[in-house]
Amino acid sequence: MATADDLKFQEFDDAANLLAANPDATTISIDEPAEIPKNQHSRLQEPGREEDDELLGTDDSDKTELLAGQKKSAPFWTFDYYQTFFDVDTYQVLDRIKGSVFPVPGKNFVRLYIRSNPDLYGPFWICATLVFTIAVSGNLSNFFIHLGKPTYHYVPEFRKVSIAATTIYAYAWLVPLALWGFLMWRNSKVMNIVSYSFLEIVCVYGYSLFIYIPTAMLWIIPQRVVRWVMMVFSLCLSGSVLVMTFWPAVRDDNRRVAVATVATILLLHALLAVGCLAYFFDAPELDLPAPIIPAHNSTGTTVITKSH
Repeated sequence: MATADDLKFQEFDDAANLLAANPDATTISIDEPAEIPKNQHSRLQEPGREEDDELLGTDDSDKTELLAGQKKSAPFWTFDYYQTFFDVDTYQVLDRIKGSVFPVPGKNFVRLYIRSNPDLYGPFWICATLVFTIAVSGNLSNFFIHLGKPTYHYVPEFRKVSIAATTIYAYAWLVPLALWGFLMWRNSKVMNIVSYSFLEIVCVYGYSLFIYIPTAMLWIIPQRVVRWVMMVFSLCLSGSVLVMTFWPAVRDDNRRVAVATVATILLLHALLAVGCLAYFFDAPELDLPAPIIPAHNSTGTTVITKSH
């Protein structure tokens, strides 16, 4: 029968010899609980929420905000304060344009391109370029449609520039302002939802409009079906950028509120595209008849002639 001494753990000479030969060997004690490395613990988190955590400011975004606050500490009435909004290089602008034209499914546009350095340079010039592109292309489209008609006289419509500028800039500023206010209000009602700054929302809307610049150039083609197909294609690309950006900001809210918010964003975006196409390119143009000029002959009889 085994005694109590036989049941005790015995020290093995082989282990002692191995430690003596290699003092740097790692030993494991069964009394110490195994620790999970920090990097493995982070992998256990839900991958879909990791991106939202960064947008919420739970990771390193606190340091980013502190650095941003130090960088933009100039008073708002000084030129240096607004200069920071245009402190962006060409490579960053081109990278953001490519990200808006070729959106990556499941990736947040703000996290990938905007949050590190939001700017107003790209959105401002994209809107300005889109204004003149729509106005000029609309005039050319009207000219090509009526080309060859004897009763048509081409007159440039410069008012289209002012109308396009009012529409584009109002959309690029007022809609982000309303959306930012709504997200701030819902953030006070529902905790731990993703929030964006007003400048980030303006960036997203500004860069999402870039796809309409080449589309407006192609709208010169005098085929209504081709125009509407290109409009729908551009709307899907730019709309997907908005959906993938703002859906994480509202998906933790009430289900109806979240769906209604995203649907409103897409509806306003679609109204802009449809309105521009319908007004500047598909608006019916009236062929005014040539003016009638009265002529007097030598006998005093008035002759009505038609000018061609």
